[in-house]
Amino acid sequence: MAQPSASKPDTPVAGSSLNEEGASGKTTISSVVVQKVAGLATREVTGIHALGGGVSRAFGAIRERIPGSGTVTTSGVSVEVGEKQAAIDLDVVVEYGARIVDVARAVRRNVIGQVEQITGLEVIEVNIAVNDIHLPDENGGETETSRVE
Repeated sequence: MAQPSASKPDTPVAGSSLNEEGASGKTTISSVVVQKVAGLATREVTGIHALGGGVSRAFGAIRERIPGSGTVTTSGVSVEVGEKQAAIDLDVVVEYGARIVDVARAVRRNVIGQVEQITGLEVIEVNIAVNDIHLPDENGGETETSRVE
């Protein structure tokens, strides 16, 4: 069995891209991989409540209750993946009180950084659509008490 030569690193060098000339083969990254990385990177940002619009969140809630279906990590994330580049579209719900401009900037920075670091693809754009704001009293959170008994 052939051993890898000591001159070839096992991990990509900073600044290297996929499918460089002189490489021993071709690497392809599935759009599902980019969707999952982008979705997880988005959820890491403070101020993001959820991904997806109303309909996709409703379907996601139903899917999560079905045993064995796993969690929905790609809801609200659309990607277009080429050989060297990726474009990402996100549908998000922001927490009430969070400054949307700052949240969007943080999401963009985190998604670009994570996708480029993990996949080696260049992210050319991250489009963010804020579809809703999550209020504190939604979903069984803080409830307002009645003024009368």
